[in-house]
Amino acid sequence: MIKKVEIGWRQGERDGEIPAEVVYSRRRNLGLEVQADGRVVVRVPLRTSDQAVLSFIKGRQEWIVEKWFAQKRRLEKKQARPRPEYETNPALERALREKARVRIGERAAYFAVQMGVDYGRISIRAAKTRWGSCSGAGNLNFHWKLILMPPEILDYVVVHELAHRREMNHSPRFWAIVEAVLPDYKVRRRWLKEHGGEV
Repeated sequence: MIKKVEIGWRQGERDGEIPAEVVYSRRRNLGLEVQADGRVVVRVPLRTSDQAVLSFIKGRQEWIVEKWFAQKRRLEKKQARPRPEYETNPALERALREKARVRIGERAAYFAVQMGVDYGRISIRAAKTRWGSCSGAGNLNFHWKLILMPPEILDYVVVHELAHRREMNHSPRFWAIVEAVLPDYKVRRRWLKEHGGEV
């Protein structure tokens, strides 16, 4: 079982390797993710052969390198910016969290009616890697920083999590539910991937 793979890259005279972590789980398909912090994660079904994993990575090597450098540039840009005021002002962060709680609650109630779904508790958190999540029991979790994003992005995350009340996966059926409510969801999702880490 491969746990780590080094992905080579070359740019002009420079070259190097990008470490990729291989995570095995009960899933059907192989998946790939270049996270906001630059970590490359390859998600594969249990009992996938090493050869299949390596072949999957090799077929997407160019995409991985391109995304990894894009995330690296984004991180450097973020580090060059002055620290947000909420990082040094706990009272401001508390106020923003409360504003997020109210706004997300309103939007969840609005879209739940539109989508014909219900949900349990809504929690406002500061998760490291997710903007939102939905538990099997129907409880919804959202990152408070959504309140700092354009309203249409906050709405996208709310609709995304509510769609999990009908499909607890990311199958074509799931995305069809999201698209029925937000026909331009791909544009919103792209914005979140590209700019979410900047807030």
